[in-house]
Amino acid sequence: MESTKLKRPKHKGSPKLFDNPILEKLTHTHISLPLIIFGLIATALIYYGIIEKGFETPLMVGLFLAGLFFFTFVEYIMHRYLYHIPATSERKKKISYTMHGVHHDYPKDKSRLAMPPVLSLIIATVLFIIYRAVLGDYVFGFLAGFLIGYAGYLAVHYSIHAFKVPNNFLKTLWHHHSIHHYRESDRAFGVSSPLWDHIFRTMPRKAPASRKTAVGQSIDD
Repeated sequence: MESTKLKRPKHKGSPKLFDNPILEKLTHTHISLPLIIFGLIATALIYYGIIEKGFETPLMVGLFLAGLFFFTFVEYIMHRYLYHIPATSERKKKISYTMHGVHHDYPKDKSRLAMPPVLSLIIATVLFIIYRAVLGDYVFGFLAGFLIGYAGYLAVHYSIHAFKVPNNFLKTLWHHHSIHHYRESDRAFGVSSPLWDHIFRTMPRKAPASRKTAVGQSIDD
């Protein structure tokens, strides 16, 4: 049985991941860059779909929402099965730490809360090729929604680690993600939404109200 002791981050600051200065520099990203980049790409995709391909606005809205919804599923799957891949070898341990483990050890490192733009653009290009092969011209609305979903995820994730818990409906996301960091790393994988945690039964285990408050506040310590 997993210990109920409150888990807290080990370090503050920003660790060095690569000896190569170029690779090390690429691991740091200001949050505004991916938000701007993917916002512009999504706008261009929607414009092209409506103006150049002649899609009606209701259809584009439907495709956009479908892409947005699909992203929440991909976010959950990636976080649960890729970012938390079992470290069964030294190689997997290194890959896991570089991709995500470092974030758990240094959760306040704001420059590593987003994937480097270069890598993100490469992945977005690959996704466009795959989605285009499957969806045809519908890709313009679908991928736009998917990318805005990713941008929304980045904004929520950054806000959770950079700002205090808000006194509104978003408070649930702050508490949900802080539980993943500070108490149960094998639960609460959804960041932008707890939907898939409900569906796949990875919602946090029950805890006393006092413990919940402590966990919810710990991300701002």
